[in-house]
Amino acid sequence: MSGLTYVARGVVAVALSLVAVSASAQAVADKAKPFEPVSGQAGKDVVWVPTPQATVDKMLDLTKVTPQDVVMDLGSGNGITVITAARRGATAVGVEFNPEMVALARRLATEAGVSGKATFVQGDLFEADLSKATVITLFLLPDINERLRPKLLDLKPGTRIASNSFDMGDWQPDAKTTSEGCQSWCTVMSWVVPAKVEGSWTLGQDTLALTQKYQMISGTLGKMPITGGTLNGDAISFTAGSRTYAGHVSGDRITGDGWSASKTR
Repeated sequence: MSGLTYVARGVVAVALSLVAVSASAQAVADKAKPFEPVSGQAGKDVVWVPTPQATVDKMLDLTKVTPQDVVMDLGSGNGITVITAARRGATAVGVEFNPEMVALARRLATEAGVSGKATFVQGDLFEADLSKATVITLFLLPDINERLRPKLLDLKPGTRIASNSFDMGDWQPDAKTTSEGCQSWCTVMSWVVPAKVEGSWTLGQDTLALTQKYQMISGTLGKMPITGGTLNGDAISFTAGSRTYAGHVSGDRITGDGWSASKTR
């Protein structure tokens, strides 16, 4: 019996060794596999869900991306938006917290032949330097968009912003559309960062008093209420009395055709 016991023990030991070797080999194989993200996986601020290509295209169409633009995608995930912008000739930067996602996006950009135009930075989207961007793209949640909103409104007037599916709270979009051939996450909204004009201005002999809520303005010119007041980047337009005023804002001065205004306070 003891001999059989030793044999049995030997068989068990060999079997366990084979299991251990197999598990070790599987672990090595799993480690060697390229990282593949899974829709719904947890992230720092939001879960990751892939953006449909049709929606990416519509976001870049709505913001009129050209080769002269610097596009920044906040929460860039697998890099599809950045890569698509780079294919259009733009300089494109993705900010992503997950280092595995960053590595994947870099690999995909290289495979797409746009690594010279597409850059991916591992970091916190709330701490990213957005000052060089002319276009910002987002696929975040409404509360994240609203937390970012003050920083976005401080960007250079005329900077364009596009969001997949989620809004900016009470900052109404300048345009809203749906991407064709899309099954989910198909709504695209865009905004243009407006110049800051609230306050008092001197226009000829009158005081132009402006109140601003994002791209909408109201107020008075002398004793006349202004109507139809809007901003599109640094372009301003409003009507007072029978005259419509259109011009451009540059710091403390507004200049139009045959008129100008200077900021007083």
